[in-house]
Amino acid sequence: MSRLPHVDIPRTRREFLVRSGCGFGAVALSNLLAQAEQTPGHEQFTTAAGLVPHHRPTAKNVIFLFMEGGPSHIDLFDPKPKLNELAGKALPDSFGEIITAMGESRSPLLASKRTWKQHGEAGTWASDWIPEIATCLDDIAVIRSCWADGISHSLGVCQMNTCSIVGGRPSLGSWVSYGLGSENENLPSFVVMQDNRSQVVNGPRNWGAGFMPALYQGTRLQEGKQPIPNLNNPEGVSNLRQRGKLSFLRSLDQRFAQQHPEQSELDARIASYELAFRMQAEAPEAVDLGKETKATQSLYGIDQKETASFGRLCLLSRRLVERGVRFIQLYHGSGSKWDAHTGIEGNHSKLCRSMDRPVAGLLKDLKQRGLLEDTLVVWGGEFGRTPMSEKGNGRDHNPTGFTMWMAGGGVKGGQTIGATDELGLRAIEDRMHVHDLHASILHLLGLDRLKLSYSYNGRPERPTINEGSFQPKLVTG
Repeated sequence: MSRLPHVDIPRTRREFLVRSGCGFGAVALSNLLAQAEQTPGHEQFTTAAGLVPHHRPTAKNVIFLFMEGGPSHIDLFDPKPKLNELAGKALPDSFGEIITAMGESRSPLLASKRTWKQHGEAGTWASDWIPEIATCLDDIAVIRSCWADGISHSLGVCQMNTCSIVGGRPSLGSWVSYGLGSENENLPSFVVMQDNRSQVVNGPRNWGAGFMPALYQGTRLQEGKQPIPNLNNPEGVSNLRQRGKLSFLRSLDQRFAQQHPEQSELDARIASYELAFRMQAEAPEAVDLGKETKATQSLYGIDQKETASFGRLCLLSRRLVERGVRFIQLYHGSGSKWDAHTGIEGNHSKLCRSMDRPVAGLLKDLKQRGLLEDTLVVWGGEFGRTPMSEKGNGRDHNPTGFTMWMAGGGVKGGQTIGATDELGLRAIEDRMHVHDLHASILHLLGLDRLKLSYSYNGRPERPTINEGSFQPKLVTG
C-alpha cells in the first residue's frame, strides 16, 4: 500500500497565512473586495494598487503636517476679541465647571497680540503669524471645533496618531497602508519625516502598526545626503551578489517564521529586504531635490536658513506623492517645540516663520501641478492652547477646543467649520473629536471606518475604535 505524502497542516490562522505565501496585503484586498460586493449600489473603482475601496474616494494620498507640542489656535486661526477685552481678569462665571476644576490655581486671561485679517473670496480669518498660508485659505477648510481626550503630550500625540490615548494601537498611516496598499511597489506606502533630531513624543510607536503585522508601520526618512540609511549596496557588492544574499536571508527567515508563526516582525523583515532592494533603483531619484528648479526650491523656502529644513521635507513630500506614496507624515517642531508654557511670543514667532512658507509652498505647488485635488493635506497638533496665561506670558495645553485644517482631496476650501466659545476654550458648534477627524480622512480615501477591520485576539478591531463619523461639511461646505 502506497503511503500518502506527509502534509504539515497549519495549526493556526497565522501559520496558514505564513505558509500560504499570500501575504497580508492580499488579506486586506480580499476583505475589501468582499465588502464591496456586499454594498448595494457600490460604484466600482480600483486604485493603482489594484485594491477596491468601500466607495469612490476623493483623495488618493495624504500629507499630514503635525505641529508637535500644540499650536495656539487663538493666535493663528480663531480670533477672540472678547479675550483681549477681558485680558488680565479671571475666567467669567459662565465657565463654572472649569473654574471649579482649577481651584486656587486659576490664572488670568492672556491677550493675543496678533493682528487679524480676512483673506480670499470667503474672507477666512488668519493672524499675522501665517501670512503665506493666508494666501491659500480659499483652498483650506478651517476646522475650529476640534477636541481630544489627552491633556498631556504623550496622550495627545498618541490619540492624534492612533485614535486612542492608550498606546499599542495601529497608527492612522498603518490603517491606510493596510486598507489601500501602495501605488508604487518600489517605495514605502507610509513615510514619516521630522524637521530636527529631537525625539518625537512616544517615538516610533506614533507610526507603528500596533497589533497588525509590522510591515504596515511607517518608514522614517532622515535629513541629509542619505534620507534612507543603509539603502545602497556596500562598496564592491554587485546587484547580483546582493540579490543572492537577500534570497538566502529570505529562506532563513521563512524557515524561522514557520517555527514561530506568532512573530509578524519576520514578515516585515522579509518584505523590508525586498522593498529595500527595489528601492535602490527608484528611491535615490525620488529624494534628489537637486532635480528641482531654483524657482521651485524658493517657493518652499529652501533658499532661506529659517525655512530650509521644513521646506525640504515639504518638497520631498510632493515628490513622494507624485511617485505614489500613500501616506506621508511630517513632524514640525519635533520634541514638543510648539509647547509654549512660557514666552509664547518668541516661541510661536520662530516656529511660524519656519513653517509658514514651506506649507504654503506645498499647497501652491500641489495645486499648480494638478495634484491637490487628489492629495489631502492635513495640518494641526495634538491639541491647542488655553486663553488663560501660564507663567505670565505662556499658554497651557487645551484639548477641549482647538483648530485643525484640511485642503485638497475633495475638501471644499474657503470655509470655516465649527466654533469655540467666546474665549476659545471649548468647542461648542459642529464639534469634531479626533475619532471624527480620522473617520473623515478615511472616508475621503474611500474607506469606511466600520468596514475596515482587522481580526485581533478573536475580535474585529477598527481604526476609530467603533466611534466617530465623517463630517459632510468638509465636502459640501
